[in-house]
Amino acid sequence: MRPHGDKGTGDGHETSPSARPRGLDAGIARLERARDAKEQSRREGSLRGQRVRGWTEKLITRVASGAIYALVVIACLFLGRWATALLVTAMAWQCCSEFFHMTRIAGRMANEPLGLSMAALFALAPLTRSLFAMLVLVLLLLVAAAGWYVVTPRANIGDVSTTVFGPLYTSLMFSPIVLIRMYDKGSIMGALLAFGVIVSIWANDAMAFFVGSRIGRHKLAPKISPNKSIEGLVGGMAACMLIWVVLWASGAFALSLPLAVASGFAVGLFGVVGDLFESRIKRGVGLKDSGDFMPGHGGMLDRSDSLLFGCTVAFFMLHLGGIL
Repeated sequence: MRPHGDKGTGDGHETSPSARPRGLDAGIARLERARDAKEQSRREGSLRGQRVRGWTEKLITRVASGAIYALVVIACLFLGRWATALLVTAMAWQCCSEFFHMTRIAGRMANEPLGLSMAALFALAPLTRSLFAMLVLVLLLLVAAAGWYVVTPRANIGDVSTTVFGPLYTSLMFSPIVLIRMYDKGSIMGALLAFGVIVSIWANDAMAFFVGSRIGRHKLAPKISPNKSIEGLVGGMAACMLIWVVLWASGAFALSLPLAVASGFAVGLFGVVGDLFESRIKRGVGLKDSGDFMPGHGGMLDRSDSLLFGCTVAFFMLHLGGIL
């Protein structure tokens, strides 16, 4: 009989560590070494699986927040001019706030209450249908900023310039959306025209990103926005012009084909200028995003930089073409 406690190697009995094949021990050792070698990468989150999971989560977040943003914009456009004006007011106010945040980092101390108040008023002024009202607001901003400069010893001319430029850039250039929405006395046709203009700018951004990420080889502005390419610029502008041609082909507006093509070209080009301009501001203060208002997109100004320039140019093209 086998003594009590003696471990055999037969069926039903455990095998001692010394009896395990050497190859198995070597395999376990290799696995442990591989795990230890990846520990630093695991802590940094740079493993392939971690990168794929992180990219997927960011994509889902970006798509979800972008969809909500688009639905809100479209809903307000079709609800009427007041809903559009209030939406633009909220967006302009947030953009102006983010602009002042970036300029604070750059050492500028703007009069933010004044600038933000004027940002709200500039977006609402188009409801009056009066160019005089817009000019009065511009004059009021200039006079108020000058008065603040006179009575505030700490303020310098850079602070005054920032105070004035903030609402002009982020709100006065946003107001054309409201003006376009008021086409045909604010009827449903105005909503469709404003929707078409905005979609053309969105298409410009989306196609520029898609084409640039796929076949982009020649950098557009490497020192300002390294990811933008000339190929992306061409692709984005082609998409923008296509949307304007669709607006012409619909027959719903008094657009001629040459005006539609020229408008699409100008809107696409200046949309890119707006994007690069905001990128230059961020790079100057060392920021990746203007804020974190929209998950996956950054700040509201990041989302609106192309709209500011694109919608302003669209308004002028439509006005010069006799549409507005």
